[in-house]
Amino acid sequence: MSDEIKHAFEHPLERSLASSVDPVLDRISLRDHIVSVEIGAFQAERDMTQRISFNIVVEVRHVAKDLGDDVDLILSYDRVTEAIDIELAAERLNLLETLAERVAERILKEPQAERVFIRIEKLDRGGGALGVEIVRAMSDVPSERFASDAPLNARVVFLSEAAMSSRNVSNWIDQLTKTTDPLVIVVPPARTDLSAPTTLANAHVTLLAMEQNAWMFAATEQRCAVVETRTELDWACKNKQISVWAPQKFVMDAVESPMHLVADPVALTDWFAAQIGAVELVVVGEELPTSPLSVCRAVALESEAI
Repeated sequence: MSDEIKHAFEHPLERSLASSVDPVLDRISLRDHIVSVEIGAFQAERDMTQRISFNIVVEVRHVAKDLGDDVDLILSYDRVTEAIDIELAAERLNLLETLAERVAERILKEPQAERVFIRIEKLDRGGGALGVEIVRAMSDVPSERFASDAPLNARVVFLSEAAMSSRNVSNWIDQLTKTTDPLVIVVPPARTDLSAPTTLANAHVTLLAMEQNAWMFAATEQRCAVVETRTELDWACKNKQISVWAPQKFVMDAVESPMHLVADPVALTDWFAAQIGAVELVVVGEELPTSPLSVCRAVALESEAI
């Protein structure tokens, strides 16, 4: 039993050697690669960075011909660290398990990779290193992975409070759905007694008020569905479903937080449009802010044509 426990805490390289199969594969390894990042499910882990350590071993298939000292014929160490950087930059994550899965899948997309051992540890939580370790093979990678990396090419429409209650709102949606672009609607926050969200707590309340209005709007426009995650939005766009954005998770999971934009729903909508690769941002019944936006056009509140 003691040998098994010792083996469990050895570097992934030893784990890889112990579980090798015939024919034995070549290996490349990354040891004690430390980055600082915001990650974690607890409130105390938000708005702060902590050090996490990566130990990775990639088993690679033999090259069929002489390498000739050609870097293009091997799996470069840079591709391993790049996989880490890409997944850390994609969104803020709560779980090391999720990060390990995503890094493993990205590495296994490399043509030389056969199997990967990944250990990730938090170095600043408690008195020791807290972590996870996974082993994944090429057969474990779903074929549809990374589809969400592509821009959605949707049309994002911000409806002001007056536009939401306008008699023309259904006609506007009719007109907007005549194009082939997926439609994503954003609504302002429901009215609250709070002043401008200058504190983190007030900003959270404002985001929840936007979500409240999103659900209320979807209840009156039943062809619309509220979307809270990128996965839901991907599915809605692919299936021609009109979406209403619930911003809380998008904003909280962003690597570079847009919380400073919450006081200006149009600016926040512009940030969201950029995040999903929207083709256009339409603002209905609201004056445009003075700061520059993405590709954008304003629409008169009582206009019959969009």
